[in-house]
Amino acid sequence: MSDFPPAAAHPLMTFGRRGFIAGSSALLASCGMRLGDAFTAVDTHVLDYPTVQAVIRFGELLSERTGGKRTLRMYAGGQLGNERDTLEITTFGGLDFNRVNLAPLNSIEPLTIVAALPFLFESTEHMRTSLDGPIGDEILASLEPHGLIGLCFYDSGARSFYNTRGPITTPEDMKGLKLRVPGSDLYVAMVKSLGADATPMPLDEVYQSLAQGVIDGAENNWPSFESGRHYEVARYYSLTRHLLAPEVFVMSKISWDKLSTAEQQIVRQSARDSVPYMRQLWDAQVAKSMKTVMESGVEVNEVDPALFTGKMTDMWDSFITTPKQRELVDKILAMRSGG
Repeated sequence: MSDFPPAAAHPLMTFGRRGFIAGSSALLASCGMRLGDAFTAVDTHVLDYPTVQAVIRFGELLSERTGGKRTLRMYAGGQLGNERDTLEITTFGGLDFNRVNLAPLNSIEPLTIVAALPFLFESTEHMRTSLDGPIGDEILASLEPHGLIGLCFYDSGARSFYNTRGPITTPEDMKGLKLRVPGSDLYVAMVKSLGADATPMPLDEVYQSLAQGVIDGAENNWPSFESGRHYEVARYYSLTRHLLAPEVFVMSKISWDKLSTAEQQIVRQSARDSVPYMRQLWDAQVAKSMKTVMESGVEVNEVDPALFTGKMTDMWDSFITTPKQRELVDKILAMRSGG
């Protein structure tokens, strides 16, 4: 799973969750977003973020392939709230498309947990190969009973640990460290399994908490480590690459069911065709962020993942609770370079 910035402040947020959802639907209607054939799409990331640009590219392909009949209106930067709220709006057709993190999907569909398991994917290439084929298709298809059509996976990078104390080379180096994690049971369990203290915390509080010593460190990908300026205070970045969980591009099933079979095929293919574009942008962003961090003098070290994966056995067992989950995990493990 990738992390994401908090939703932008919005007047509708003051009405609470149900009020927010109802208010958002009213906003959509008042803005004319549900009129005509223009689809709506949302993303919590800012406009120039790779996933947002990929969804915009999807919209361009969709328009081209339908002769301009179907167009897309993109609302980035959390304009309509956080992912959990916009996801619920999407399930009942208030929004057509949504780029979401795996975390809110983990709570509604067990198969999505598979792609979020720490140390499951040995590399970015392994993750992409695993999810671009039948395994990924099965996970995406599992969302349909929940009112969502899973269209494709986008990258969210390899997450690694960083801290203010020193390099992490083995799990023993993590003992006693107070590490920030997103509000996710899976993240908390992972950090505890490695011997550190997990501290759920919003992303926008991490820099100050690191600077003031409230936490000793956190974990994230290169772009987030750099863009959040966390590298300015956490001068040790250890490349555990413990998570390569993807993000997911979904469509409301209610909206999907209104399309003809031909249009559904265009939507699905256009989404798939936006993936290489997203990955190109993502890889460029990773390289840029890595260069900035390295030039700042941050101490970066590689680790032996085998020292960490052995700590995940009990944690995996607590989250892999169905035969189908286990089947997919085994298939992904078999696709490793040494499998």
